[in-house]
Amino acid sequence: MTSSTPTPAPRLIADPGPLGLAAFALTTFVLSVFNAGILDPSLEPVVLPLALFYGGLVQLLAGMWELLKNNTFGALAFSSYGAFWMSFAAYVKLVVPGLPADTAHQATGLFLLAWTIFTVYMTVVTLKVSVGLMSVFVPLSITFALLTVGALAQAETVTHVAGFVGLLTAGTAWYNSFAGVLNITWKRDVLPLGVRG
Repeated sequence: MTSSTPTPAPRLIADPGPLGLAAFALTTFVLSVFNAGILDPSLEPVVLPLALFYGGLVQLLAGMWELLKNNTFGALAFSSYGAFWMSFAAYVKLVVPGLPADTAHQATGLFLLAWTIFTVYMTVVTLKVSVGLMSVFVPLSITFALLTVGALAQAETVTHVAGFVGLLTAGTAWYNSFAGVLNITWKRDVLPLGVRG
């Protein structure tokens, strides 16, 4: 007689996607307001606690929970952009003050260029994931590219344009977050996300 070990029931967790997208959207929105030149730059430090805790820590946690759901894209995206926000806060608070004033823009440009490259290849992947995520990543790629040019060329006008594209990015991320939690809560597709197979 052979004994068989019962198969454990799969562990079910809530979808971390709406949480990660909300954290990304809100933090992107606040920073983009300053990049666009809408508010006085002296108020910009308000971004740092958001970058550390909501855009950073919460998004990183969402990425870890995506690992449990076997979602490679979500895990990579949320973990990486959570780390982006935390590293951005550390860079602004701890690194920038010690950089040479005449070349600090080059370091900022390099930082942004690296994130542009990552974002562009993640944008390619969204072509297979969903129209909703593509609507976030296309303007996000443009935002990072413009911020990179703005930093390296020390072109404030380009940075302002990047800020407005960043506001669009935040809006599309909020839409995806809202659609995700709304559709899950109402148990039907109320708002379309254009999910692809």
